[in-house]
Amino acid sequence: MNKLGSAIFSRLVIIIPYAWLLFFFLIPFFIVFRISLSTTAIAQPPYEPVFALADGLAGLWEKIGQFSFDNFVWLTEDALYLNAYLSSLWIAGVSTLITLLIGYPIAYGMAQAPRTLRPTLLMLVILPFWTSFLIRVYAWIAILKPEGLLNQFLIGIGVIDTPLIIMNTNWAIYIGIVYSYLPFMVLPLYSALEKMDNTLIEAAQDLGCPQISAFWKVTFPLSIPGVVAGCMLVFIPAVGEFVIPDLLGGSQTLMIGKTLWNEFNANRDWPVSAAVATILLLILVVPIVFFQNAQAKAEEQGK
Repeated sequence: MNKLGSAIFSRLVIIIPYAWLLFFFLIPFFIVFRISLSTTAIAQPPYEPVFALADGLAGLWEKIGQFSFDNFVWLTEDALYLNAYLSSLWIAGVSTLITLLIGYPIAYGMAQAPRTLRPTLLMLVILPFWTSFLIRVYAWIAILKPEGLLNQFLIGIGVIDTPLIIMNTNWAIYIGIVYSYLPFMVLPLYSALEKMDNTLIEAAQDLGCPQISAFWKVTFPLSIPGVVAGCMLVFIPAVGEFVIPDLLGGSQTLMIGKTLWNEFNANRDWPVSAAVATILLLILVVPIVFFQNAQAKAEEQGK
């Protein structure tokens, strides 16, 4: 009975992640991809599906030749979508780099703090999650607008004479993304740094390695898994971010999240929107898959 129970448990451990992936990734992706192959129609929902699930596999096989990729071709013909993808990747990349530069010292300081103080520091990092994300973004409007708290403070201490124009610029988007996603960078970094064996640093210093060199040769390489995890947790949602660009960015701000919103709600063009979402998903998933394969091969070679 114990062997049977352990066998069932081991199978569940394997099945549950695949079931999660099936229901919350593959099935939604299939639905979006199905819409991207459809045509726009005046109906509710506003598209005419190229095939129906009721047709079964036989009906699907018969209609494969009727699949139209016109929506994907349309994306290559309109420079708006390409610019939106490139702009989103650029803003997300810069925001991720800034978040890493700010988050690494915070995580390093937390890992080097006394053990009795670490839970308090960890709680302070998680504390912003106790407040609504939307409220926190709206708070930055009150801080960054020309008559906001930041400009009043800088003018009050005599640093500037005229208000800084930060709202409705990319700088406001960078600030919003860095502030909102900073905990996602700090937590994986702290996890990697906290587990590190400090005797390795002591051994490097005993061998004559300066403290700064010991950091770059020992500490940072050992924390690379945390760096990669933190960068992915920040970069992936930042690429498709909609709320922050919409509230803090200007009307000229071009990001793929705003483009998707406009296509779905303003233009009511669900097939094109689904094609945009499909390409965005592939842009984000394919590099992750290649990275995981490369990392797995590196671990095998290391063994």
